[in-house]
Amino acid sequence: MCAQTSVCFVLVGQPVLICLLQKVGWGREGNNLLVRSKAFLTQIDQSLCFSFSFFQSPLDRAQAAKNKGNKYFKAGRYEQAIQCYTEAISLCPPERNLDLSTFYQNRAAAYEQLFLCYFLDVTAVCILEAFQNQQSMLLADKVLKLLGKEKAKEKYKNREPLMPSPQFIKSYFSSFTDDIISQPLLKGEKSDEDKDKEGEASEVKENSGYLRAKQYMEEENYDKIISECTKEIEAKGKYMAEALLLRATFYLLIGNANAAKPDLDQVISMEDANVKLRANALIKRGSMYMQQQQPALSTQDFNMAADIDPQNADVYHHRGQLKILLDQIEEAVEDFDECIRLRPDSALAQAQKCFALYRQAYTGNNPLPVQVAMKGFEDVIKKFPKCAEGYALYAQALTDQQQFGKADEMYDKCIDLEPDNATTYVHKGLLQLQWKQDLDKGLELISKAIEIDNKCDFAYETMGTIEVQRGNLDKAIEMFNKAINLAKSEMEMAHLYSLCDAAYAQTEVAKKYGLKPPTL
Repeated sequence: MCAQTSVCFVLVGQPVLICLLQKVGWGREGNNLLVRSKAFLTQIDQSLCFSFSFFQSPLDRAQAAKNKGNKYFKAGRYEQAIQCYTEAISLCPPERNLDLSTFYQNRAAAYEQLFLCYFLDVTAVCILEAFQNQQSMLLADKVLKLLGKEKAKEKYKNREPLMPSPQFIKSYFSSFTDDIISQPLLKGEKSDEDKDKEGEASEVKENSGYLRAKQYMEEENYDKIISECTKEIEAKGKYMAEALLLRATFYLLIGNANAAKPDLDQVISMEDANVKLRANALIKRGSMYMQQQQPALSTQDFNMAADIDPQNADVYHHRGQLKILLDQIEEAVEDFDECIRLRPDSALAQAQKCFALYRQAYTGNNPLPVQVAMKGFEDVIKKFPKCAEGYALYAQALTDQQQFGKADEMYDKCIDLEPDNATTYVHKGLLQLQWKQDLDKGLELISKAIEIDNKCDFAYETMGTIEVQRGNLDKAIEMFNKAINLAKSEMEMAHLYSLCDAAYAQTEVAKKYGLKPPTL
């Protein structure tokens, strides 16, 4: 058979070929010819498959790999599905963003199911071992973190930005003393409407989106601030640098770091802008990097802020907090000392310095330095009796020292000073559990926190954790999901997903194996 005839067979397909075979030599060779014809047909099938694959576009091949992966996924064969989705990602042209996104989502779903299968088994092991085997617990924790990270990556990208409570916003701005954008409006800067209310001249010298945004800040009308800042920026107005910084700050507050970063970058690069604005932008970008677990970039920004504005107390205060997170306590104390030197009236810096010294002494198991730090707290609350943070940090130290009654008094002082601060109610609720094992009182205080601020993710997380310990897993999952929707960073969301998945796994293990963990 010539090469030309073979090509013809491939193109016309099997029916014609069978006719030809029936016509040529069927009677002479009988069954042998039938065997050879079947083998030849198999070769042609393979040739056809190869030909079609050869002429498919990369996108078509990627889609085919995805479809194959979908079949494996439906069959519960998640490892094979992951291989197919990975192949689809590698074949897909980079400009096909939508298709790539789908392939990545498919792979993420397969990873999630695979990890979940592993985690259900690990959870069963942990329950059977009464959560006493450290190796099993570490394995469970590792799988949980992987699951949480994968889920948070997808969820955080598509989350609905949410303005935090007024109390949270006020607490945030109170941590800055050299922040131009959080200073009250001067009389001459007020708008028409405000001047009319005060019986002043109603003529406005300038129409500024930034000044309107500042006015909304004073009125706690926070939802309008970003749009007013945008008007100032688009008009390239007189307060453009201030508007960029204020808009970036509120982007950070609603958890939209991707939108905040370009604004912060622009302010930092404006060499003719007020140095206080640039330093403040560096502090906020540095804090953002720390939230994103990029300590090197964070440290770099804080150091740059100290270089361009060495007399700015905020730089040292916030860098001190960074050093505590990095477990660099001695350097943190040095920064707090510099902040206090520049701002002797900084109650926050003095309270946080005491807490840093206390943690260093407590973790080092040094009784004498612990006593010195505790005495330092007494001095701070005596010197700054209206600083709620001082009482709160002292209460945490007192709780460590098993001085529960006094800690409870400190939380009461916090509540007197800041009755709208939901976090204090949560801490006081946890204290009731640790001190008196009073579950009802603890839950009552945490419920009060949610009533005061229904955006307090810490309250939902804490209540979820307590419900897990009580064995109310469905309620716990509900609480964790509420906290997830309020998370202010991807890292925080990943942690909350880990808690939620742990609760979910326990419910599945209970259904599947009849195993239940110990409860309170």
